[in-house]
Amino acid sequence: MYIIGVAGGSGSGKTTFSEKIISRVSHEDAAVLHQDCYYSVSPPPEIKVHGASNFDHPLAFDWELLKLHLRQIKEGGSIQVPVYDYENSQRTSETQEVGPCKVLIVEGIFSLWDEHVRNTFDLKVYLSVAADIRFIRRLHRDAKERGRSLDGIIRQYYDSVRPMHREFLEPTSQYADLVVGEETDIAAEVLATKVSSIIKGN
Repeated sequence: MYIIGVAGGSGSGKTTFSEKIISRVSHEDAAVLHQDCYYSVSPPPEIKVHGASNFDHPLAFDWELLKLHLRQIKEGGSIQVPVYDYENSQRTSETQEVGPCKVLIVEGIFSLWDEHVRNTFDLKVYLSVAADIRFIRRLHRDAKERGRSLDGIIRQYYDSVRPMHREFLEPTSQYADLVVGEETDIAAEVLATKVSSIIKGN
């Protein structure tokens, strides 16, 4: 099995980039796993910022469940991935089945942060996008898709998104095999060709 890890700051286009690859491949043996689905049910209180949950800290994620699922899918099984409710900032009781598959793309802000997790990847990708572009993308996404207020989005950006990016996320770019800028079409096309070749057994 071949696993690709895609990391990058909030709003860098990780989901869009991953979906570009999958749409070009268009095969049931290629799947995407979103790290956002693995936000912890009860993140440690010490990572809170001004009393509010800090979703941009590495410890906000359920790493043990993610590691378990990666091991299970790498062994050829399927996994029941949690469904996360962004408006209420909690997991739902629903799950979504992923796998079995031959190629898996794991996308998320901290997909390259944990050594054990990144060592399961055959290819590590980091999306490097300017901060102002990432902020504008996040602003539109959170307001339109996640029911957040403008004031809340801006406050969260300054309280946690930006400082956590600088302290924890940006340093993970050193682990990437491939760093991609704002224009992702060519990189997605190259990776889609590679994924198709792996699925065909070439």
